[in-house]
Parts: sequence; structure tokens; C-alpha cells
Amino acid sequence: MSDETNHGESAGTRVPLFADFPAVDEATWRQAAETTLKGAPFEKKLITRTYEGIDLQPIYSQAAAASLSPPHTLPGSRPYVRGAQADGYLLTRWEIAQELAYSTPETFNQALRFDMEHGQNAVNLLLDGPTRAGLDPDQAEPGRVGHGGVSLASVDDMAAALKGINLEQTPIFIRVGTVALPLTALLVAHQRRQGKSTAKLRGWIENDPLGVIAHQGTLPLSLAKAYDEMAQLTAWAVAHAPQLATIGVHGYPYHNSGANTVQELAFTLATGVEYVRALLERGLTLDVIAARIRFGYALGSNFFMEIAKLRAARQLWAQIMAAFGGDANAQKLAIHTRTAVWNKTALDPYVNMLRGTTEALAGAIGGCASMHVAPFDEVVRPPDEFSRRIARNVQIILQEECNLTRLIDPAGGSWYLEALTDQLARAAWTLFQEIERQGGMFKALEAGFPQTQIAEVAEKRASNLAMRRDVIVGTNMYPNLDEVQLDDRATDYDAIYRQRADQMTYHRTHDEDHVAHTATLDKLSQMLSATPETMVETAIEAARAGATLNEIAKTLRISDAAPPTITPVQLQRAAQPFEDLRRAAADYTAQYGHRPQIFMANMGPIPQHKARADFTIGFYEVGGFELIRNDGFATPEAAAHAALESGARAVVICSTDDTYPELVPPLVQQIKGDKPDTIVVLAGYPADQVEAHQAAGIDDFIHIRANCYAMNYKLQQQLGVRA
Repeated sequence: MSDETNHGESAGTRVPLFADFPAVDEATWRQAAETTLKGAPFEKKLITRTYEGIDLQPIYSQAAAASLSPPHTLPGSRPYVRGAQADGYLLTRWEIAQELAYSTPETFNQALRFDMEHGQNAVNLLLDGPTRAGLDPDQAEPGRVGHGGVSLASVDDMAAALKGINLEQTPIFIRVGTVALPLTALLVAHQRRQGKSTAKLRGWIENDPLGVIAHQGTLPLSLAKAYDEMAQLTAWAVAHAPQLATIGVHGYPYHNSGANTVQELAFTLATGVEYVRALLERGLTLDVIAARIRFGYALGSNFFMEIAKLRAARQLWAQIMAAFGGDANAQKLAIHTRTAVWNKTALDPYVNMLRGTTEALAGAIGGCASMHVAPFDEVVRPPDEFSRRIARNVQIILQEECNLTRLIDPAGGSWYLEALTDQLARAAWTLFQEIERQGGMFKALEAGFPQTQIAEVAEKRASNLAMRRDVIVGTNMYPNLDEVQLDDRATDYDAIYRQRADQMTYHRTHDEDHVAHTATLDKLSQMLSATPETMVETAIEAARAGATLNEIAKTLRISDAAPPTITPVQLQRAAQPFEDLRRAAADYTAQYGHRPQIFMANMGPIPQHKARADFTIGFYEVGGFELIRNDGFATPEAAAHAALESGARAVVICSTDDTYPELVPPLVQQIKGDKPDTIVVLAGYPADQVEAHQAAGIDDFIHIRANCYAMNYKLQQQLGVRA
């Protein structure tokens, strides 16, 4: 090959890359692959079955994307698989909307103003449980006030939380639970107190009653009333806050319960459809509804699946809105993303930084409109300035250093991603149609259909984690027993309750205009059948006069029907069972001054036992055990003597299958002859020797197909580490 040809040109003629290699079709490649596998099944070795029931191929060609439905499209064109904007992030970047889970308006504001000065560009206001349920802090149970978010009850609280923030220039996201209308009344009252217009108010009032009931199992109001308030607030926003989204659909409760991506998509789509129908019935137009609905998705560690999820969500929502008769604008969907809780760990928590980075990258490539990246210590303690900065800077680096905002749909044209998006969309559509046949999302939740579907997948995930087919780095694989646990910085929620209750008492007894306050509440109670604009304006007037969140909510719902009740989904983290193992071992260590111990009876020279010894260490360190190591013993007698001398109450024998028949009987006999209650485990599972080894006194076998979680749990019980 000439130098000119090497550089791809010869006499001004371009030579195609790989021109010297013969073209190979898929059948030829597969034949070569099967030859390499030496008889092992192609499907078993090279095809990966996902939790979504999708078979991932080892290689994708142009043919894989040839039958896409819809076919290849451009960014900004229907059905918006490649994004709703033709210019991607070139003109409008995704918003850095970091959640700040602080308990009081003052501490929230302090963190918010600092973070806004250091790269955050949207307010993301999380509310505590009582506020989301419409309770003032002095009406809530001690311990709940300020837990998981800010306690807000009055326009003064809102002013304290947003002090120094110009909402005409800064979007605001509020996870409102079931108090979208009362909470918005406080927000708008604050704006008007400052002499600010609501016309420039933008962001998202995340009003998702079905998401709340899926999470909590009930609501503090009837579903019909929740839809009434959603319609009233949305109608008001059309006239007074046209840039404010007022309808939310969250995939978080499903993702963080272990759902697969097909389920997450189907359940959110069905939720969105139920909201559209409910609002159409209440007189809103499709264009109004479409402009004010946003979806929120959790991002997990399955990088390409998460990218495909966001692309499929836009495609399917466009398909749904087209079926409703919506035009091109109505078919667009803005998506907020937050990194998942499901896969985050309290053990080796700094690994969460890496998880969050890949998840944020997936969100950006997938085309999100806004994003929260969770601080690495989110599941351990309230984040501090350091963990907030690292999380925030992940997004800033993706925008400023990786230059992702200069690319338009970098995923577009990837045969793998295009095919995966298509398969995901088809499967989600099928499940969505099943929910529709059941009468919609609420009827399905009432019947327990989503809960059952998710539980089945969560059980498979738990099984694969227990067997270590799925890996959580630092937790069920590669544990670091020397890590220093994070200081939990325990929050005194009882003190916060007292502080907030005292503030409410002061608010109620020092109401500067109690007459106006009471009069506007009376007026509000008489306006329940008035136009949405009049009713919402009266609620705002009441808030401005000093009415509390609960007073407004209670007045709006004075004649409401009974709230619905269902079985909620089970929120959990994948790592929790393994963290429980390590917690039990830590408690044992604190009591006895050393970790629970296992002696390693490594037999023969290092090459003879090393592979199984290394496996044993990794297997039992998952349970917090200390493995007493050595370089091997020449005889069973020497190993037994050392094991007994160590004082360990469990022993693992490590060698090779062909040496076990002569090593195991004398070694076990000597150990158990002196200490009969010693647990003796064999590393490996020589199938033709199992019965003989059990007869010799072997209690258990560890191997690559063993249930790591169950065996660690069992050994902890046997050694008194746990009851």
C-alpha cells in the first residue's frame, strides 16, 4: 500500500476507508463468531436479555435501523425522537435545576443563593411531607416537619425561601405533592408583594396526583377534586402565567421501586393520558394542556437504555397527542430528569459520583430540558456545600468542557440506539394499551396491576444482585472494608418542628390584617363554583392577606368526597439488603472489638489455592467478614491446627477439585473433632463430590452460582452476628 493510499488519497481521488478489506455480510460474520465460540450457543454467549425483555445483539448494522417506526427523522421534526428543538442545545441549554433538600425557608435560601452564584440557574424547591399534604407545621407530627424538604406554610415563608431570587429571570420547579393550587397562591402572593408580574413566571408546578397516590397509597383529597384544582390552576396560568407548566407526570416512584424502562414509560404515558382526558372534560383545550405538561424521569445506570427512554418518551407522547388531534406544537414534550435513587449506595458512597456522572450524560444526550444530579451523599445525610458543588459541577462540565451543548442529538444515527429506541417504544406502547384496556392508570393502580408488574421485575433484580449476576461496585462486589463511614450529620427534626410550630403560632397571633385574612377565606369558600380565574385569584388574595397553606387547602376542599386508597409501590434501594449485612457486621465489631472472622484454610502452594482464595475473600467481605489469610498449608493437619488457633468459628477450605477428596476429610475431622460447632465451607462445587464432602462434615459450598447475599446472611446468623 502506497503512502498516498495510506493517507486516503491518490492523485486527487479519495479512497474509501477500509477499501482494502472485503465486505462482510452479517451471515459471514456470525459464522466466524460461532467458530470462535467453539460450540457454545451464540444466543447464550453473545445476546443479552434485558429486564425489558429486549434482546441486545452483539453488533448492530444499518439493517437494524432499516425498519424503524417512524423512519429516520431530523431534530425538531415529528415525532421528536431526536428532540423537540431543531437546534438542540445550541440556543437553549438544559437548565441546571439542583434540588436543595433543606428543612426551613432560611436554610434553603442560604444554600440556594450560594449555589445560584456558582452555576445553578433554576430554583428546585422540594417540600417536606406535611407541606405536600397541605398541613401547616404545627398540625403535623413531630419528626416529619422539615424531613425531605422545606416546611412552607405562609407567604412570609415563601418570601424567606426566595429572598434575593428574581423569578422574572429564574425558572422555578416545585414538587408540590397535592397542594399545587394553594402553594401557587403563596408563590404568586409573594411575587405580587414585590410588585413583580407573573407574566414572566416560568418553570414547573409539578402537580402529579397519580404519582403521589402510587407512592403513598392515598391522597388528602378525592381524585376528582385533585383534577378540578389542576384544571383551575392551569386555566388561571393561561391568563396570568403563560410560561408556567402546571401539570406533572413523574416516573420516579416506578423507577425507584425497581421497574424496568418499558414499565416506566407505559405508566407515565398512561398517567399523562388520564390527565389530558380529565382536563378536557373540565373544559380546557388540548393546546392549553399540551403546553403545560412536563414529564420527569429518573436516570439509572443502564446508559444506553436511559438515552433510549427519553427518546422513546418523546416519540410516544407525540403519537398520543396526535391521536388526540394535537398539532405539531402540542406533540412536543419537555422532560426533566433527576439521577435515580434506586441504584445509589450508602457504602462506598463516592462511587455515587461516577454513577451520577454517567446518568447525567445519558440525560444530556437523551435531550432533557432540565436536570438534577443528586449529591453523592444523598442517601446518607443532608448534602453539604462540597457534595452539592460536585453534583452541580457535573452538569457544568458536560455543558462547558464536554461541549455537549454544541452538538445536536449526538445519539442520532447510532444503529444501536435507533434500534433500541424503536424496540423500547414498541414494548412500552403494548403495555400502555393494556393499561388503557383496564380503564386507565388509576383503575390499573386500584387493581394493583402496575404494583404487581414492578414487583416481579424488582424480585428478578434482587435475585440477580444476590447472585452477583448484577454488580453494585463497593457493595455486592469489590467492597472496601476499610472505608470510613460518612458522618450522618443527623438532623434534629424535633427541634425543627418546635421552631416551625413556634413560627406558626407567632404568625397566627400577630396577623397584621386578621380581618382581611378572614374575609378573603370566607370569600374563597363562596367562590368554589366561580370561574377558575376568580377562584384562584381569591386564593392568592387570601395568601397575600396572611392565610396559611392549610387554611387555603381546607377551604378549597370543604365539601370534598372521600379520598382514594390503593396499595402503593414499594420504594427501595437495590443496595439496602447488602448494607444491612455490613451494618450487622459493624454492630458486631463495635461490641467485640473485631469483625466477625473466617479462617482461610488455603491448601498447597499459592498457584493451587489463589483463585479460590481470592474469590472467597470477595464473597465474604460483602458480609463484612474479616478473612484470616495465609500463603497456604502443606498438610491438612497444619491447616487444622492454624484454624483452631485462630479462634475463628468459620473456616473456608480453598484448593482444587482434584485435591479435595484427600484434603477435606482429615481437615474437617480434625477441626470439628476439637470444635464441633465450627462452620466449614468449601470453595467450589465439584458436583460429583458434593455428597461425599457433606458426609465428611462440609456445611456449605461457595461458588460463582451461589447466592452471595443469602449465604452471608446465613453465616451471620450461625456466628451470632445477627439474631
